[in-house]
Amino acid sequence: MEPKEILKNKGIKITKGRTEILSILKNSENSLSAEKIYQIYKSNNININLSTVYRTLELFEEKEIIEKITLNDGVFSYKLKGKTHRHHLECDICHKEVEIPCPMLQIQELVQNATGFTLTDHDLVMKGVCKDCKKKQ
Repeated sequence: MEPKEILKNKGIKITKGRTEILSILKNSENSLSAEKIYQIYKSNNININLSTVYRTLELFEEKEIIEKITLNDGVFSYKLKGKTHRHHLECDICHKEVEIPCPMLQIQELVQNATGFTLTDHDLVMKGVCKDCKKKQ
């Protein structure tokens, strides 16, 4: 979907700055910090304030267009929301399943930033006992 369509669908006023930030995020394989987005603007001789970048990213996060990821150095990184998969927890005793969002997003970003690897897949195995079975024990 094109940046203008995304903004329109989310009920956000379409501005050049907002469409440019979406385009930058859309064309990036990795998540980007606000400072990196600002640097990309400056390298293309586009005048924008860093505060505008931050405000736009906050708006996009609020409207669930992007995901905000905390990296190990306390810096936030942003990426377009994509298809997110989920994981299942299964109780070892009663076999009840609980679906949870994937907790690996932050780890994937840390790995990518530290190693340059773009992860294509991961496996996450967690085992446990549900609260109901825990009470019975």
